[in-house]
Amino acid sequence: MKSENALTCLNALAQEHRLNVFRLLVQAGEAGMAVGELAGATGLAGATLTNHLHILRRAGMVSDERRGRVILCRANYKQMNALLGFLTENCCASSEDPSCCEPVAVCKPTRRKV
Repeated sequence: MKSENALTCLNALAQEHRLNVFRLLVQAGEAGMAVGELAGATGLAGATLTNHLHILRRAGMVSDERRGRVILCRANYKQMNALLGFLTENCCASSEDPSCCEPVAVCKPTRRKV
């Protein structure tokens, strides 16, 4: 990931409601959440939630899929892992202590069994 992309992602997440929405989507896993479910979970008005989701989409942090009348949103784990990797890329590079930090774990969501 390049610095410019990291800044776009960090900017998208640097707002309380967007961070909350993204964390809810991460918790939902590959199944994602419908926009209506997100609205209920966050208490955000439809237009406000839509605006926040657009910002997250433009940053590549969220994707969506229309299923009939429902819009299903998912966290983009590849983008999230790339951002985490970028942030920790040279962690403790100047440290003599080999236990300075642990490498970041990659999130690999699984599908919920229905």
